[in-house]
Amino acid sequence: MSEQPTPSSFDNFDEFATDYRQIHNENIKLTGADSQYFSEFKVKWLREYYGRKQPGAILDLGAGDGTCLTYFSQYFPQARLSGIDVSEKSIEEAAAKKIPNAEVQAYDGAQIPYTDNKFDLILVATVMHHIRFDLHPGLMKEALRVLKPGGKIFIVEHNPYNPVTMHMVNTCPFDVDAVLLKPGYTKKLLKQAGFKSAVNHFTLFFPRGGVFKAFHPLEKFLEFIPIGGQYVTVGEK
Repeated sequence: MSEQPTPSSFDNFDEFATDYRQIHNENIKLTGADSQYFSEFKVKWLREYYGRKQPGAILDLGAGDGTCLTYFSQYFPQARLSGIDVSEKSIEEAAAKKIPNAEVQAYDGAQIPYTDNKFDLILVATVMHHIRFDLHPGLMKEALRVLKPGGKIFIVEHNPYNPVTMHMVNTCPFDVDAVLLKPGYTKKLLKQAGFKSAVNHFTLFFPRGGVFKAFHPLEKFLEFIPIGGQYVTVGEK
């Protein structure tokens, strides 16, 4: 029997819930953008990935203060949105946003509180490196359980092979004990959990401000080069 999560199994985000955005923005100012930009970037990336297709039910696993859910409500307006997090204070922040078509709740980090085959899309955005590695397999099996057949999970993680990313992680107050996941690890994790496929896409190759904006359209042609600031591992049930 696998070990059940305890409060110490996860980084404590309750202490950062109120000031999370301010702390994060200070930490990432080198990129030329703020945390809201990167939350929207993730959801816009998903919108482009799906094209005209509209997932009916979306789960933000590790939703924090609900910022990504806010953008999901804009870019996927017809979807039913759900968000869960182990941080009760962060979920309170999310609930206060009153996001259209969204429900949020705290959970224990072990069993995802939804029935089998419920979601078309699960986003796990920069969450996994805050969870003990021995708990990863159980969490991914839970994600597989609540995905519909053909549904997809998107794990967004910081790329440990990018030196700028590593600098920001090493100087971030809530990443003090973080151990970043290598791209090959996340692919293997999904396949071992039972996903039928897993593919990595690399993103954020250039700073986001100034003259570098001209290079952003090139990033979609570079997504299989493993030096982007973040990567997305896409797994299909």
